[in-house]
Amino acid sequence: MEKAQDRIEVLKKIEKYEKLGLFDHYVENDPPTRPIEPGEVDYMGKKLTSKIGTAIANEIARRHFDKCIDRGELGIKHIRGIENYIDVAKKGALITCNHFNAFDNYAVFKVIQPYLGKKRLYKIIREGNYTSFPGFYGYLFRNCNTLPLPSDHRIMRDLLNATDDLLRRGEKILIYPEQGMWWNYRKPRPLKVGAFRFAARSGAPVLPMFITMEDTDKYGADGFPIQAYTVHILPAIYPDANASVRDNSRIMCEKNYAAWKEVYEKTYGVPLTYTTEGEVEPCSI
Repeated sequence: MEKAQDRIEVLKKIEKYEKLGLFDHYVENDPPTRPIEPGEVDYMGKKLTSKIGTAIANEIARRHFDKCIDRGELGIKHIRGIENYIDVAKKGALITCNHFNAFDNYAVFKVIQPYLGKKRLYKIIREGNYTSFPGFYGYLFRNCNTLPLPSDHRIMRDLLNATDDLLRRGEKILIYPEQGMWWNYRKPRPLKVGAFRFAARSGAPVLPMFITMEDTDKYGADGFPIQAYTVHILPAIYPDANASVRDNSRIMCEKNYAAWKEVYEKTYGVPLTYTTEGEVEPCSI
């Protein structure tokens, strides 16, 4: 089967950026974006239109991705460490996950769905995915319990207030601390300290998840093997009540990276190394 040219180009970008140490650079050819306008996002979903729209969108998304699972386009082979999720099931928690596929957030959702009860999985997403992404997936980005990360500092206060409220009432929030998606990239990338600030501000635990992959004997429309996922749920990382938000953010970031690194090395049986010249810092601003 012929491999899709756009995936080949993405893999070339990933190879190039890893060598240059540009781990937070975007590799997909996403559409041009615009910033979020004040009042554009109902972060807490308080409006009736938001509540109805979210309920409809979540059901549409569930049916769509379950069909993807039925067709073998998305497969969860193993779940490791579910007891670590159960330990924080009744608490607000910031879930971190490596980002390598547009479907990986649904893999996280499927794993924790039996334990959510009436709670939701909220997702912090890229600003442009909310404002500018077209078509069906753009619709999901705007309506499925998403929390877009704004570039405007005034609107950032709205997001921070929302995450504080959500975590304190026991909700789960998914964030990708590596930043952009690197398609089918198996290594953990360096993490952004700022991602952990959401938990540090609220005194909430961070629950690291790391998804490992293996080729199946099925091929996608892009000509590449479909991946079977193993979702590793690792022990929660709690902030130190005596440390500052700044210090907690970095400490939790470093512990999260170390936990991901350990899973990567144990699963794939190789030490974590990069093609980057020079030392790679596990956490950055």
